[in-house]
Amino acid sequence: MYEYISGKITGLTPANAVIEAGSIGYFIHISLNTYSAINGKQSVILYLHQVVREDAHLLYGFADQAERELFRLLISVNGIGSSTALMMLSSLTPDEIKRAILEENVNLLKSIKGIGAKTAQRVIIDLKDKIGKQPVSDQILMTGADNTIRDEALSALVMLGFARKSVEKELDKILKTNPGITVEQMIKAALKSL
Repeated sequence: MYEYISGKITGLTPANAVIEAGSIGYFIHISLNTYSAINGKQSVILYLHQVVREDAHLLYGFADQAERELFRLLISVNGIGSSTALMMLSSLTPDEIKRAILEENVNLLKSIKGIGAKTAQRVIIDLKDKIGKQPVSDQILMTGADNTIRDEALSALVMLGFARKSVEKELDKILKTNPGITVEQMIKAALKSL
């Protein structure tokens, strides 16, 4: 089993990367989150998960170990293969997936292409205890009201043309310092710093 690959990026799309290491180019499947993290870099370290099938040896790469660990948890669920797990990690951030599982948010998981109601429920049942034992980021620990306010502010700012990733980071900072903030106050504060 491979742990990681370190090398030069010679090809990059939102779905895969070609990393040259030791004069060999490795074709690696990646999530959209990983693509966002490595886009624009010359060289990179990707944490790997190898899948050996009868017809192929596939490498899946992740920008950090936490995303790889979540991928491994997802593929441990009956009915979720590597492609579906990668689709989940491309549709939502790892923290959003963890939060959806912890809060038993079936609708959010169902919004991912290829995930139906039964599969979403199975993911929640199988992984809720495992994810509950993992160290969680502050973002996951927000209350339901904070999530609603954050989501409303996020969609408003994205519609205004701001990049989703930078808006999410800024809103999380604002929520940490001002827990009881309203949607309007949050949008105003974000507009000042974006």
